[in-house]
Amino acid sequence: MNKKLIRTLAFTGISAMVLNVTINQTAIAQRKKKNDQPAAAKDSTLRPPLPVKNGAKTAPKKFSEVVTASAKADSGLFNIYKQDDKVFFEIPDSLLGRDILVVNRISKSAAGLRASMMGYSGDEIGENVIRFEKGPNNRIFLKNISYSEISKDSSQPMFNAVMNSNIQPIAAAFDIRAYSDKENSSVIDLTEYIQGDNDVFFFDPSVKSSLKLGSVQQDKSYIIDVKSYPINTEIKTVKTYSRSGGPAGPGMPAQGGNATLELNSSMILLPAVPMRSRYFDPRVGYFTASVTDFDIDPQGVKRLSMITRWRLEPKPEDLEKYKRGELVEPIKPIIFYIDPATPKKWIPYLISGVNDWQSAFEKAGFKNAIVAKLAPTREQDSTWSLEDARFSAIVYKPSDIPNASGPHVHDPRSGEILESHINWYHNVMRLLRMWYFVQCAPNDARARKMKFDDELMGELIRFVSSHEVGHTLGLRHNFGSSSTYPVEKLRDKEWVKENGHAASIMDYARFNYIAQPGDGITGADLYPRINYYDKWAIEWGYRQISGANNPEDEKATLNKWTVEKLKDKKYWFGNEMNQNDPRSQNEDLGDNAMKASDYGIRNLQRIIPNLLAWTKEDNEGYANLSELYREVNTQFGRYMGHVAKNIGGIYETPKTVEQEGAIYEAVPKAIQQEAVQFLNKELFTTPKWLLNKDILARTGDNATTIISSRQTPVLDRIVSTNTLNKLINNEANEGGTTYQASALLNDLKKGIFSELYSHQAIDVYRRNLQKSYVQHLQTLLSVPETTNLSMVMGYRPLDPTLTDISSIARAHLVSLRTDIKAAAVAAPDNISRYHLLDLTERINDILDPK
Repeated sequence: MNKKLIRTLAFTGISAMVLNVTINQTAIAQRKKKNDQPAAAKDSTLRPPLPVKNGAKTAPKKFSEVVTASAKADSGLFNIYKQDDKVFFEIPDSLLGRDILVVNRISKSAAGLRASMMGYSGDEIGENVIRFEKGPNNRIFLKNISYSEISKDSSQPMFNAVMNSNIQPIAAAFDIRAYSDKENSSVIDLTEYIQGDNDVFFFDPSVKSSLKLGSVQQDKSYIIDVKSYPINTEIKTVKTYSRSGGPAGPGMPAQGGNATLELNSSMILLPAVPMRSRYFDPRVGYFTASVTDFDIDPQGVKRLSMITRWRLEPKPEDLEKYKRGELVEPIKPIIFYIDPATPKKWIPYLISGVNDWQSAFEKAGFKNAIVAKLAPTREQDSTWSLEDARFSAIVYKPSDIPNASGPHVHDPRSGEILESHINWYHNVMRLLRMWYFVQCAPNDARARKMKFDDELMGELIRFVSSHEVGHTLGLRHNFGSSSTYPVEKLRDKEWVKENGHAASIMDYARFNYIAQPGDGITGADLYPRINYYDKWAIEWGYRQISGANNPEDEKATLNKWTVEKLKDKKYWFGNEMNQNDPRSQNEDLGDNAMKASDYGIRNLQRIIPNLLAWTKEDNEGYANLSELYREVNTQFGRYMGHVAKNIGGIYETPKTVEQEGAIYEAVPKAIQQEAVQFLNKELFTTPKWLLNKDILARTGDNATTIISSRQTPVLDRIVSTNTLNKLINNEANEGGTTYQASALLNDLKKGIFSELYSHQAIDVYRRNLQKSYVQHLQTLLSVPETTNLSMVMGYRPLDPTLTDISSIARAHLVSLRTDIKAAAVAAPDNISRYHLLDLTERINDILDPK
């Protein structure tokens, strides 16, 4: 293989392990000239073998002796021959060493087989890359291929070193039963391998374990069919597994006995030359495929991340138009089929949710790049199947799980997305109803009932459909998007109509809960939409860059685009995994959590008095009331969480050297103080508006539990080793201008213990809160326990006794005890005095344990 060819492959992102096998070796030999460079080093498992000591294998027979005239043949990627309960695969020499992606799915699930969101028809249960290679003694090896480490330049010593450390495991070996008449293909018998149990064609071990499936029952399992198509082969089987015992779950029978499933395995030929990859940039949110590259950094090792995206390319005849900026159709558009099981009334909305992305792809230079279609009927296309991994689909699942998800299958060598099956669970409509009710009922009369009109539910389905499709295009959640909009603008009818209430549909911005009755914002202006960031992200990931021959060539142009775009903050991406940046939160809106939560609370306060009327259904009990009352409480808790994340918060803004300013910054002191003041006012001062007597009398909820369930999680976050440690570190990094740990505790004391200074009676809610606060302080003086989880994860929690945390907490407890003792003397009633004396003893035990 000459260097030019090697370099070409390197530019496509191809790995070392496929360099010497993805090209048809026979074709190379025919083209090879005397002056060509030596071929790349081969996999060491293909060296000439030593003589076999246990006897020679049975020699291959003539093709006609193995595959007789009575065999039922099916041609395609592999020619398949079904004969006498046997399934023979004819492996062409041209496919030896080629990478094949295997995608395994459940076609029909077993009764009662559920584990959270897994166990439904259409679920993916395993994924592998395999190769067939010819071995010694007339055998074909099936290898399981990994792409964790690569070296692309076979002219360098590192290539052989990486190759020698990455021999791919042989998953199975098959005797060659016959060669074709032209001796350019091998016939193997896969019957036993398919009839048995293995993690290549069936369950990934982790999925199998989660479903509590045991060994396969071969006498109760069989092959339904094997079909072959031009680039894929489909295997359908019925498998019966033993099940480990276990208690019954809600609505589920007790586990044990057997579970019978219909499974489908798709074998898809990956491109001989992978799509050119595009390198990941943390400023634009894409899912990634990652490898360790030993070539790219001559002085070290670099972890290389490639974004996952579809292969969208202009047609050759349209290339010049594309370069001139004209919209062109791609060679192969992205097509999503709608599961035939989908209720007809929702199909138009699901289709719209897909087609809405067309405007985003126009930013990347493509028209009609993505489209949704009805699945063809058997009469229209007898080869179409929902399990066929060539086809992407929105799969409708008869599940009580209130959710939807948008996974995708990609080529691990390049990040090319090959197909996706969006999981659409039937009960997602319940989730949509609850979200819209608690966030929009004050502004939209259509939400003030238990059964939404089809038009409203359809529009909500359309929004969720678009969000999930975004994931299948490679886009991650952008939890920072909503933080780029000013809170007050979200009450401006005309501004919202033009800009929406969040810059990305990939945020969890749900609905506009900030809008107030009288603002005139309703209908579509309350819903999320595909917006500025989404279109920019698609442009960044999918636009072809003229003149670039490899991912390295693209970096400067992509960085220039990004630096320029981020001058407008609505294009900012906030990582969903960031635990410290209050700008990156789910379920929030606006650039100030305190202002946004204040508006949100006002709307919840409008809902509570109307809950009995709005949840009423004739001839029904109060289950609706209980459910929606819990949702109002949960929504209030979300607002408190949004505020609390500002305390000890750290802004993280990824940048390249071409951008000015810090990457990491402590949340300004004034904002943290505003957050504490808000919590003292809206949460720690008992939110009694939540406690409606008429509702409690019908739901049986406990008032003290409702309040403590909202207050305790916030105390868990802000009176914690983690938060105080961040405050101490921020002070060390930036100086005394930051919000300090001692100031936080003092500010909380003023709010949580205000009765000590006003000499007012302390009611049961405040007594519970004050006890909880002291208990939280106690943890700051204690060595943390090492849990089994932390041992398994290799994580050791921070010990506050080795830092200033315990010193600050101890001093705070001493001061608090002094104030409590003084207040106990003048307590206005007995229960307040008992409570204060009890707190004094608790603090004594903490400071001086016996």
